[in-house]
Amino acid sequence: MKLLIKNAQVVLPSGIESVAVLVENDRIATVDAAVQTLADEVVDAAGLHLIPGVIDDQVHFREPGLTHKEDLSTASRACAKGGITTFLEMPNTVPTTTSRQRLAEKRDLAAGKSLVNYGFYIGATPENIDELREAIDTPGIKIFIGSSTGDLLVDSQDALERIFAETTLPLTAHCEDESTVKANKARFAGTSDVADHSRIRDVDAAVTATRRALDLARRHHHRFHVLHVSTGAEIELLANHGGLITAEACPHHLFLNSEDYPRLGTLLQTNPSVKSAQDNAQLWQALKSGAIQVVATDHAPHTLEEKQQPYPQSPSGMPCVENSLALLLNQVHLGNCTLQHVVNWMCDAPARVWDIVNKGRVVEGYDADLVLVDLKLTQQVRNEEQLSKCGWSAWHGETLTGWPVRTWVNGCEVFRAGKINDNYRGRAAQFDHARGGYWATEN
Repeated sequence: MKLLIKNAQVVLPSGIESVAVLVENDRIATVDAAVQTLADEVVDAAGLHLIPGVIDDQVHFREPGLTHKEDLSTASRACAKGGITTFLEMPNTVPTTTSRQRLAEKRDLAAGKSLVNYGFYIGATPENIDELREAIDTPGIKIFIGSSTGDLLVDSQDALERIFAETTLPLTAHCEDESTVKANKARFAGTSDVADHSRIRDVDAAVTATRRALDLARRHHHRFHVLHVSTGAEIELLANHGGLITAEACPHHLFLNSEDYPRLGTLLQTNPSVKSAQDNAQLWQALKSGAIQVVATDHAPHTLEEKQQPYPQSPSGMPCVENSLALLLNQVHLGNCTLQHVVNWMCDAPARVWDIVNKGRVVEGYDADLVLVDLKLTQQVRNEEQLSKCGWSAWHGETLTGWPVRTWVNGCEVFRAGKINDNYRGRAAQFDHARGGYWATEN
């Protein structure tokens, strides 16, 4: 099967060029302006841009155990619509993914249900160090240094020291200090004001836990990725990393802040909490300077009925996979960043951080995970059009310019003009941790 995409402006590692891209079966065979070949399908992409498929390295797709909120089928359909061709899913499902057996079970589930490519983190507990040492076929180890579900809270210093000292996989963590959050909860006991969520999970809670994790990473010389940076104060901690530290920001921390509570109420409730407009600006500055390398969603769906419960009964988290790329492309339209920025943050950087083989770039020999985007297309985000099972978006009613219009996974088209191809199944992402991560010279 040969697919030829011609007349697109293609985002290459070296810049944007008008070249043709020939796909043979599941790989990019040729990237060249002068491609002359017969193909089974020819796509004239004049007026459009071709980018690598987005890699979302932080999602919660709820399967198994919480599939009334989301499942691998509905979530991967939303990914395809949003231009996400590979996701990496977190371990706090029911049951939690804390063993090699449960990793294998999740991969088996995804093989039968997911339209896009997939990977699954293994979760750390105070007791599963042997599983963490022996785990394979995973992007890395996820630690919850702060409140979580089930047995995934790792707050004792001894347990953290062992994890950093005795494992070799890349580490990542939810960084909110448990003792700080508990003390703040006591101060705001009895509150029903969701805006107090940002006072309970405050800047100090984030900074304290991030500082603690980075100290562990540096002392043990262990690769570490800071998830969902939410405060400007954390950014200065990311300096002097010695090639060990990477970090990411999420759309809700980039675009929303505590001033949005009156408008969104509990829909805005996330962990870590949204902070101030100044923090928004500092996160954007950190992305542009390279202090933060990745944009990921932390897609964490709950039903509207659950989210609309009175605070604090309402759960934290929001969906975002089908709108994240459009939110960033809208910033390109507004002149706040470039398309190359977006591709670096959402495609190339996550592939390098997590050592994902043959993904994240439009390069000969790479997997044909590709997305056509229309930078001039203007559409409104609407709850009734969301493919995520929860059926709502915090950006409902917002008009964005710049949208994905076609998505290919391993050379197979899974989304086009609002329609999903439910017949295709993605593959398990391959990880080569010997490559050395984002800061390695060869990727």
